[in-house]
Amino acid sequence: MIEISPKMPEHPFYEQIGGHPTFVALVTKFYEGVATDPVLKPMYPADDWDGAIERLTLFLEQYWGGPGTYSEQRGHPRLRMRHNPFKVNPDARDRWLAHMQVAVDSIGLSPLDREILWGYLERAAHAMVNTFDE
Repeated sequence: MIEISPKMPEHPFYEQIGGHPTFVALVTKFYEGVATDPVLKPMYPADDWDGAIERLTLFLEQYWGGPGTYSEQRGHPRLRMRHNPFKVNPDARDRWLAHMQVAVDSIGLSPLDREILWGYLERAAHAMVNTFDE
């Protein structure tokens, strides 16, 4: 009997789109928008702004096949649980997506790679909604 096991792609998406420098550029651009957003900015502690940037960078890198540093430092991502203390309503989601779209567009991905990344980010943002209160 031939055993078939799933193989990781030779070049994970992380490497395919440029690795660490690409994710740093993405997250940096994203947080430039968040820093000016009256709804999202208060969700981030002012004394841990750099930490928030680092955590999102590490999370996205790990998710897309890069180093497992996020889990090594913080354990399982548990995204819904980590976002539960914050009021993530459709307005917050849409603002998050708007800033992320600017960031994604800024890193110059191929159309297919952009669609792959954007599809995930959009699904993740919808999954984080935890209230419909204003």
